[in-house]
Amino acid sequence: MASPIEDDVFERLCQKPDPAEEQKREREFNDRLHAQYQKSQSRLFEIIDDNTTRPTTISEIRVLHASHTRRDFLERIFNPLLSANRDGPYTLAEALADVSNATNKLQRFDIFKNPISIYLDKPDPADPSTTPTDIAIYISAQERGLYTVKTGTEVGHSEGNAFVNAQLRNLFGGAESLNAHASLGTRTRSAYSVGFDTPINSNPDLRFQLNGIASSTLKSWASHEEVVKGGDTKLRWLTPGGHQHEVGYSGIWRQITGLASNASPTVRNDAGDSFKSSISHTWTKDERDYPLLPSRGYLLKTVSELAGFGPLKGDVAFGKLQAETQAALPLGSGITFTAGLRGGLLYPLALGGSSNSAPLPSRLNDRIQLGGPTDVRGFRIGGLGPRDGPDAVGGDVYAAGGASLLFPLPRLGAETPLRIQAFINGGRLLALKGKGKDGNESTLNSMQRTLGALKDGLPSCAAGLGLVYAHPVARFEVSFSLPLVQRRGEAGRKGVAFGVGIEFL
Repeated sequence: MASPIEDDVFERLCQKPDPAEEQKREREFNDRLHAQYQKSQSRLFEIIDDNTTRPTTISEIRVLHASHTRRDFLERIFNPLLSANRDGPYTLAEALADVSNATNKLQRFDIFKNPISIYLDKPDPADPSTTPTDIAIYISAQERGLYTVKTGTEVGHSEGNAFVNAQLRNLFGGAESLNAHASLGTRTRSAYSVGFDTPINSNPDLRFQLNGIASSTLKSWASHEEVVKGGDTKLRWLTPGGHQHEVGYSGIWRQITGLASNASPTVRNDAGDSFKSSISHTWTKDERDYPLLPSRGYLLKTVSELAGFGPLKGDVAFGKLQAETQAALPLGSGITFTAGLRGGLLYPLALGGSSNSAPLPSRLNDRIQLGGPTDVRGFRIGGLGPRDGPDAVGGDVYAAGGASLLFPLPRLGAETPLRIQAFINGGRLLALKGKGKDGNESTLNSMQRTLGALKDGLPSCAAGLGLVYAHPVARFEVSFSLPLVQRRGEAGRKGVAFGVGIEFL
């Protein structure tokens, strides 16, 4: 694994020569790299043209240009390829496949420019320490800039904002990153976050995150402003079968403040401070070809959260479970049919899990809201479900679904990310029925009655037409919607609406 070029890189990191000396050494370093590239390229076809089934041993691996990346970080990726770690026969075809897999793994850390180049070479035949089966591998990995700063504006979800994002890459030479975000907007009046992310054991599929957040959001549909401050930790991993998992802990202080003069008694009752201490797990299996505008494949996702139970403390206690599925089917000529379902419930618990205490009623901060341009179109944000006067106060149980036909625009074809969309969607959002105060059994019965009530009558639903654009960052929709079924008190929205997001029903 060791190499003279890499030794030079790490030696230069530890010293601080004068600028003239640094420039001289930089030129010498680049000249040696160029000579290595020419030599490798001239012999590349000679090696590959040989029988790919012949026995092969990898004598050395050199990663070039990775001047800010730690040696031990790279060794954990490439050491398994060295012949010393192999017990059985090894062919050239297997070597090329393993090198490609390791290089793809290196690319997924997002600290190197694309593409990463691979060069093969034969060792000097005059070297008595080499064998005829030996090959040397040179990997040219140009590092990305150490930082990125982006500014811009966003419009969507009935709001507009200006933002700045900053990212520091490869902080300690092991693909660590520090991300900071700040935004000011019309609805989310201010939002600040900072997050540290690092892979574990040089594995891009196993990562640890530590985040801090602070925000102030105007929730006009419920006549208040919510201030949030806190932090969370997350552990993420991806299994070989494509199952994504995320487990985490969060401690969040919430404050309902800035009440409107006509705020309902429900909102006034939940005003003030609360602290949520919770653990969560998210499982995702995403087999869609392009999640923002899928033409085939399926999505399965569950999100579970447990707050205020046992040692978690805080002053709210509940279990929340949500599930989502989506499927996309190509119909030919660029036409795609998509359908999706979502559902979930919030189950009140006794604080600390005490059997001697009654379950705490759910708070406005934690209850589920339904309606808006990214879930049930044709209704305002929070337009479905329980209301108290002018306010959408959320619910404890919900189900929603939708189906869409996506057509390519005439003359543009299916290759463009623009589609005409015809859709129908609907849902129900209910508060827990018959909430009692005689313990968990009563809460269980109430939850069963509420789940059964989801199928009573038609769901609130709407249909419409729109235009969809799938940008690499987010999906944009402009749609005309017409509510077809609307319950008393719910807030439908007939006409044109604009939505932007990464998850749509």
